[in-house]
Amino acid sequence: MNVMFVEVLKSKIHCATVTEANLHYMGSITIDEDLMDAAGLIAGERVHIVNNMNGERFDTYIIKGPRGSGAICLNGAAARKVQVGDVVIIMAYAHMQLEEAKSFKPMVIFPDETNHLPAMK
Repeated sequence: MNVMFVEVLKSKIHCATVTEANLHYMGSITIDEDLMDAAGLIAGERVHIVNNMNGERFDTYIIKGPRGSGAICLNGAAARKVQVGDVVIIMAYAHMQLEEAKSFKPMVIFPDETNHLPAMK
């Protein structure tokens, strides 16, 4: 019997504000660890990033940022795709069996303009 897997949205940080762009750091995105936990993301996980301000779309991996800092920092080559103050959407996907995917609910969070959640303040 063949098992079919599909790729579905697993986690999403919707409309986070870029706090830093560091061209001279090895590539990645640094994310406040509180936001990572709330969205179900882990260090080293691949994420897809969409810049709402200029339409750029790119992939990178996550580095933990300091808890409670609100950090959303694009590092290395990704720093050329954003400017501080840009609003981005950060998404991670997972592969799962079709039947599981039909009822799966992704973790989606909506940080405020300082990249904090109401319960985090």
